[in-house]
Formats: sequence, C-alpha cells, structure tokens
Amino acid sequence: MSRTSSAPSNAYGNERRTAARRRSLPPGGTARSAKGASMKLSVHHVTEYTYDDSVEWAHHAACLAPQDTPWQHVSGWRLTIDPLPDGWGVEGLELDAAELARHLRRDPWGNRHLSFGHARVHEKLVVDSRFVAELQERPAPDPDRGPAWETVAHGLCYRAGRALEEADEFALASTYAAPDDTLAAYARRAFPPGRRLAAGGLALMTQIHTDLRYLPQSTTVATRAADALAQRSGVCQDFAHVFIAACRSLGLAARYVSGYLLTRPPPGQPKLVGADASHAWAEIWCPEQGWLALDPTNDVPAGLDHVTLAWGRDYADVAPLRGVLRGGGVATLKVGVTVEPIPEA
Repeated sequence: MSRTSSAPSNAYGNERRTAARRRSLPPGGTARSAKGASMKLSVHHVTEYTYDDSVEWAHHAACLAPQDTPWQHVSGWRLTIDPLPDGWGVEGLELDAAELARHLRRDPWGNRHLSFGHARVHEKLVVDSRFVAELQERPAPDPDRGPAWETVAHGLCYRAGRALEEADEFALASTYAAPDDTLAAYARRAFPPGRRLAAGGLALMTQIHTDLRYLPQSTTVATRAADALAQRSGVCQDFAHVFIAACRSLGLAARYVSGYLLTRPPPGQPKLVGADASHAWAEIWCPEQGWLALDPTNDVPAGLDHVTLAWGRDYADVAPLRGVLRGGGVATLKVGVTVEPIPEA
C-alpha cells in the first residue's frame, strides 16, 4: 500500500527561549547584537525513521541545503543518507560535494532541493545534515523609517503593465497562510491607519507572541493559519503562518523562513546534544529596508541565534523532509538537532 509521509524533520519543542532570556535580549534580538557582531555556529540535524514493517519502495524530497545570504556564510555542508539512495555512488562511501550537487535542484526562490529514492527493501531511513554557518549581525528593523503600510499594500496591487516584483507572489494566498476577514481584523490591531509598515510588523510580532500560547503537539504540520489563530495555540510554524496570513490579509507581502535556533540551557545545567530545534519565523517586505525577519515565537527580530535554511510562501514550500512510500506500516520518527557556537580562534 502506498502512502505519503509528510512528517517533518523539525524537532519542535525547544525553539522558544525562557521568559527571562527573552526579556534580556537587546533590540537586535541576540545576546551579541553590538554593531559588527558575528557568530559562528555548527549545525547538526539528524532525522531517523524506523518502520515497523518493511518499506518496499520510497521516494523522498529534502530541503536541507542551507542558504548563503548577505548575513550568513555557509561552509562544509555534508549530507549523509542511509541506506544510500539508488544511483548514488558506492555503498558505504560518503558523497563529496560535487557529486551531491548533481542531485540538487533550485526552486524559484533559490532554495536547493534534493530528490532521492530507494527501490529496495529497508526498515530504517537516516538523513544526517551538518554544516557551519558564520553569521553577521543584521540591521535592526527601524520602526520610524519607510512608508505607511497602506502605501506598500497599494504598490503590491496588480495593475496592467506594472512590472512584477520579487515580493508580489508573497502577497498571495498559499496552502497554510491564506488571508481571510478574521485574519484581516486581527492584523488591523497592529496596523492602524497611517502606521509605518516596519512599526506595524514589529507590533504584529509582539501581538501574536502575546495572544498565542506556545503549546507543542497542539497542532500538526497541516494546521492552517486561520485554525491556529482560532485555537490561540501552536508552535513556531503556526506563529509564523499566522503572521504571514495576517499580513497578506491586508495586501502586504510576507514569507516563511525555515532554519535553526541556538538555544541555551537554564543556568547551571549542561547543554544536551540533540536538544536544539528546527525553527521557523517570518519576513515582511518593506521597500526601504528589504525583508524584515521577525520571530513571533520569541518576540524578537531574527539575529545571531537564527540560522537560515530556506524560505518560501509557507511550510509546504520548504518542508525539511517528506516522501511517498510503499509499505512501512507505522513509522517512528526521531530527530536530533544540535546548534553549537564555535569559539573564535
């Protein structure tokens, strides 16, 4: 029997800082947000599916190749898949970067996706991704700079003969972040008439953080923004979807960002290997300031603790791992994410 397995490789559960840590964050959103600050982080993300019945055939898609951006430089990305996918070199040997690159394809937003399959019986799948990200401090969102949100929304409206812009498609509905009247009313609390767009984005981030309860396992990867808002709970994916859909309900452009968050243990406790989290946040388009990265789960702009993996219209565009398989029975998912600072030499 064929079935679709879209369970994520996100280890939701640790992507929200403690209240004390959130209050102590400076405006840039990280513990080291002085001008010119930087951070080098090692990221290790392991996804393991164990099946209670043999899988006869499977095809998977992964979005695990991290992005290079103006504030993030990636080096040493390695991806190991066990069992080795069909047609991928010699069993037992790790693929080099050149061979791995042959299997990657870029989507319209520059993310690199990987497709792989197995036409042999197996009972377990392990996908192991690791890399180093060197982060530079991003410019902090300036609430006093830029036009009113209505001006930006009007500029994103379709008009015959207007050239298409990068932000246009992120103002449209998508699977998990579709606009509606309820979301529009919710967004107007943060975007009163005449408010500058950046100020409204920051206000909406705080509003969602305040109104939604962070509650693991209260939603699934298929929960839509309207449903998460109605139940007033969710995880980082839901907080991001509510932000995005609320912005789109006013005609603004916003997109979904998948990545990782550096977490810190409580004072006096050791940091556990594998206890960090995949994370998600949102970006809103501001013509004068570009894409403003805002994390409503933690009520901070994205900073040196946030490692960018990919971005799209919503989670469906950048799911870390999904697939279709025949057999397998019930799958047990185990995920380990470790994000560690690399000391400066």
